[in-house]
Amino acid sequence: MNFHIATIACQTTRPIDIIDITADVRSALEESGLQQGTVTLLSRHTTACININEREEWLQKDMTTWLKRFIPKDGDWLHNLETVDGRDNAHSHLLGLFMNSSETIPFSEGQLMLGEWQSIFFIELDGPRPKREVLMHIQGE
Repeated sequence: MNFHIATIACQTTRPIDIIDITADVRSALEESGLQQGTVTLLSRHTTACININEREEWLQKDMTTWLKRFIPKDGDWLHNLETVDGRDNAHSHLLGLFMNSSETIPFSEGQLMLGEWQSIFFIELDGPRPKREVLMHIQGE
């Protein structure tokens, strides 16, 4: 069993930002030279997540609208009374409760085994942020 570790850097520009990182994951997998195994992706942030879904412009707008409505920023959140970094971001942490901080994806013959319509997204819940990271742990042969 061999291992390869890489990171994907993301810069977000909106309060909720859905960024397709599929090409970055494929590139890192190719660089690893591994042919079969798994890729585990981990968001290194409590207010940003990893998700597999369909890449379609209107669907991504619907996702953003739904997230904003599901847990509104202007709720009466206790976390916002004494923030650690000056950001009123309780809603972002609460949204994170319903999302994944990591995903594991199998690969074979050096190719991700995603479905036809599946893409990998980094989902910012507390942007904009100048620097975010996704840790990639690739293991296989």
